[in-house]
Amino acid sequence: MTASLVLASGSATRRAVLERAGLSIVTDAPNVDEGALKQDCRDRNLSAGETALTLAIAKAAQVAPRHTSSIVLGADQMLECDGEWFDKPVDREAAARQIGRLSGRTHTLYSAVVAIRDGIMIWRTVESAELDVRVLSPAFIDAYLDRVGDAVLSSVGGYQIEGLGVQLFRAIRGEHSTILGMPLLPLMGFLRDEGFVGP
Repeated sequence: MTASLVLASGSATRRAVLERAGLSIVTDAPNVDEGALKQDCRDRNLSAGETALTLAIAKAAQVAPRHTSSIVLGADQMLECDGEWFDKPVDREAAARQIGRLSGRTHTLYSAVVAIRDGIMIWRTVESAELDVRVLSPAFIDAYLDRVGDAVLSSVGGYQIEGLGVQLFRAIRGEHSTILGMPLLPLMGFLRDEGFVGP
């Protein structure tokens, strides 16, 4: 294997998912205006899944020129609940409102990953998972926010399923790494074909 694998992301979670899978990666965080891109996607009536893919492509495309001959992975995730798109909460109050809106409802996470090499997109996927949030009392939400602290601001939905966030749910349908924003099973298939992991 001669080419390196670059993750166009500053996400510690995505990096950890890849490293736990045995991959050696370089990270290079992109600088894209996600808000403007999402608004453009809304204006073009793109779905949440298509928007996640658009964001992933933009991130990889921005980083790729700095890594000639390498495979650059871009990833992004969208949360949709009854047609409403959710973003990372900006503060505790926003997190409380957001979790309250998800309470007792089912939402879908769309996780997109793309691979770009020398300016050409050579692979992409969009995977989804459905999560059923149990009915949450205001007292529970308040106590949950006390326990997780600022970590609630680091993820769309205001939870980390691998931590205390699992307490919010009564059922989950989907692959765990998709929920973490880096769907491993299709990605590992692609990377096997590229020689980054054994056959």
